[in-house]
Amino acid sequence: MQILCPWCGERPDFEFRSAGEALERPACPDDLDDRAWADYLYARDNRPGLVRELWWHGAGCRQWLRVDRDTVTHEILRVTEGSD
Repeated sequence: MQILCPWCGERPDFEFRSAGEALERPACPDDLDDRAWADYLYARDNRPGLVRELWWHGAGCRQWLRVDRDTVTHEILRVTEGSD
């Protein structure tokens, strides 16, 4: 699998590390109870199909990327900068 890094260009996937699904951060974290925090930190849909993931280019520019990827075909549809 090849990933198009916005800084380094197309690179092989072994240069990157996946950090899993990219999640929306809670708008009001102080309002979350322990159960809600556990769900945010650990519960994942793990569904087949299109997923937005975070990848770190550790063997290259060391930047975080948002990758929209089909988990069934491994097709990468879009790569954008950043982790937020």
